[in-house]
Amino acid sequence: MNMIFQGAKVWALLSMAVVIGGCSSITQSEMQPVSLTATFEGKPVEAECKINNEKGNWTARTPSNISVRKSNEDLEVACKKEGLPDGILKAISRAAGSMFGNIIFGGGIGAIIDHNKGTGYDYPNQLPVKMGESVVVDKKTENALHTANAK
Repeated sequence: MNMIFQGAKVWALLSMAVVIGGCSSITQSEMQPVSLTATFEGKPVEAECKINNEKGNWTARTPSNISVRKSNEDLEVACKKEGLPDGILKAISRAAGSMFGNIIFGGGIGAIIDHNKGTGYDYPNQLPVKMGESVVVDKKTENALHTANAK
């Protein structure tokens, strides 16, 4: 009887490892590379930008690629260039597809871990700041745009 109980414990541990093994913490990074650009009246400009969410603060000069820490909170970008009006951008944070898999197959444990680490979320890959404007970019519409352009 004791052997059956130990076998059940091993089976439960193996099952838990398989369930948690599908979580975003294992398959995705806490960091996400994004492309930051700035334009004024349709022309590229170099600008100093401050980027932040509750997981961190970054600075970059456009154009550049920068890695930001992912979060369930939106990413705020503020760019400045002498002689031009400031540019503001909000990048909407969206749950990654793996987050929904965690909820369905993992009973929510993996989703909680991924939520806290930020690995279950994504930002748009492109952050196109328009000087003198306030812009919102969304991963959902970015994906729809790429799909439409691919056809």
